[in-house]
Amino acid sequence: MLLELPELPFSLRPYGPDGDWSYADGVLTGTAGPRQDRFVPPTGETLEPASDAPRLLGAPEGDFQLIARVRVGFGAAFDAGVLYVHVGERAWAKLCLEYSPDAATVCTVVTRGHSDDCNSFTVDGDSVWLRVSRTGRAFAFHASLDGERWTFVRLFTLGEEEESGAALVGFLVQAPTGEGCTAAFDRLEFRPTWPADLRDGS
Repeated sequence: MLLELPELPFSLRPYGPDGDWSYADGVLTGTAGPRQDRFVPPTGETLEPASDAPRLLGAPEGDFQLIARVRVGFGAAFDAGVLYVHVGERAWAKLCLEYSPDAATVCTVVTRGHSDDCNSFTVDGDSVWLRVSRTGRAFAFHASLDGERWTFVRLFTLGEEEESGAALVGFLVQAPTGEGCTAAFDRLEFRPTWPADLRDGS
């Protein structure tokens, strides 16, 4: 199943567990089932298949910015709506609005074999704007409270696997500890450019 959104110049395809993805009136909605997550614990030595969560991904070309406001129906710890980047089975990253541990928090996970985990700042309420950008091998994460002024969160690459094929980018919903979580993404925007300055709020 391919999903075409008028705001995006590329098709989206579901990956992982069924996310019951739907789009109507400018709002993309997805749902994670009980204890669904995408994380490879850094404390473990095994590289067994990573836990998984519903993903909806496509392959934009060249430099880009993908922007969305995410609203999460928080019910349990670490429920999240996510912008997601994937370049390989052990090379991917998440920019999340997550309930962690007792407040809505912008956090990131970058996985190169194992996952790391980094909280950035808390958010009043259940929504925030998220932006993922790419130029060449570099990715940047930003978040915003109003969709106008952006806070720089992270700049990174995902290693050599990225060179073997096009990066996939899109959306993920997770519910690592709870019985399920629904997230809605609206105000979707795609820009075929890298931000002029990562740290000046633009």
